[in-house]
Amino acid sequence: MTSKQLVFDLSLKPAYGRENFLVAPSNEEAETLVSLWPNWPTHVLCLFGPKGSGKTHLAHVWQEMSGALYLKGSDLINRDLKELLVRQAVILEDADEGVNEVSLFHLFNALGREGGHLLLTAKSAPASWKLALPDLKSRLKTATLAELSAPDDTLLAALMVKQFQDRQIQIDPKIITFLIKRIERSFESIVEVVSALDRAALEEKGRISMPLVKRVLGDLGKL
Repeated sequence: MTSKQLVFDLSLKPAYGRENFLVAPSNEEAETLVSLWPNWPTHVLCLFGPKGSGKTHLAHVWQEMSGALYLKGSDLINRDLKELLVRQAVILEDADEGVNEVSLFHLFNALGREGGHLLLTAKSAPASWKLALPDLKSRLKTATLAELSAPDDTLLAALMVKQFQDRQIQIDPKIITFLIKRIERSFESIVEVVSALDRAALEEKGRISMPLVKRVLGDLGKL
């Protein structure tokens, strides 16, 4: 891998800090509940909604606040319960995909006993998960729920403008409109595209023009 490729790859890392999270009607309730920690209504909060709605971003915001251990749902079976309780805070991403039900049940109970907290993310509310363990179904009914919806064009445009501004780039509003109609509706996709455009403009020592935008989107497979 050349140094040019290395710089490009590193620039695509999503910026999940709280300062990069823009509150909108589609995510306001979830953001408010995350911010209430450690005074959540219950010790478990489940954020659910479609891909790109901001669940992962909010999970990272809470990780900054709480020092939580970050796990994918499918990783839970391989972790020792005592290890998970050390931090008193655990994030379980994609809790509705391949999670070991017995492990989640014991984690749910143990964090409750120890005064810890658990943040789950999923595409749908726990009531719709295909669970075989009745006791886990019962426990999840007590979790606090917050639904996020897919970001609308206004929020996507605001996120994109902020990404350009953070790089001190002035961008034509027509380009923002063009991009919004062609990229995946997610924060990660915005970071990817803005980073690629920034890099291409620096390499060519020029501005971000419409021809450059079309070429970069083509290279990323988004045209």
